Amino acid sequence: MTLSQKIALVTGANRGIGFEVCRQLSDAGLHVILASRDPVKGRHAAGRLRAEDREVSVQPLDVTDPKSVAGLLRAVRRQFGRLDVLINNAGVYLDEGVSVFDVGTAVMRATLEVNFFGPLSLCRAFVPLMQAHGYGRVVNVSSRAGQLTGMRGRTAAYKVSKAALNALTLIVADEVRPAIKVNAMYPGWVRTDMGGPHAPRSPEEAADTVVWLATLPASGPTGGFFRDRKRIAW
Repeated sequence: MTLSQKIALVTGANRGIGFEVCRQLSDAGLHVILASRDPVKGRHAAGRLRAEDREVSVQPLDVTDPKSVAGLLRAVRRQFGRLDVLINNAGVYLDEGVSVFDVGTAVMRATLEVNFFGPLSLCRAFVPLMQAHGYGRVVNVSSRAGQLTGMRGRTAAYKVSKAALNALTLIVADEVRPAIKVNAMYPGWVRTDMGGPHAPRSPEEAADTVVWLATLPASGPTGGFFRDRKRIAW
């Protein structure tokens, strides 16, 4: 790793979109920290990337655990002294098709803990580190389900969590502009464990916009919602 090399952290990165984002960020010249709730799966994923001659570190991270987030922050400070890119990719989808009147409170809370409070905790931990160095890129992996435009019933836990993540994107972007750029993106229906084997889009296609937003130039957008590198409605 060189002193000029940018450091990127990807949550939920041991599989699916997060894993592919790690691969593409490494190919773009960044040093990638692959974060995974399961340390064994994280080490295995990092080993696959290293076997492909990609530069990657691995760290355990449960985005719902403040002690885990604090431990990761200490590790990043100790090893690198800074963080340039944060990809909030970890997410859950626990109430597909369930009526808002039937979804359990525990499911609502669990979904919000991962999909909203997780990114909030990561932003609070790492954005000040970016501010201290005058540079940062934050990408929140959201969903069309979080768009208020056209939102309809059912799957309330997931939809509310992604709408909240979109709101967080706008709020953080406004508070840290212009040096730090904060954007959300919708990857589409992707062939992952969450999306299933019949989804039309590949992880490679989904990761492209994440990596584009993670490597934006100073003239790039902030406070936006994107799909396939094009701005979409909130």
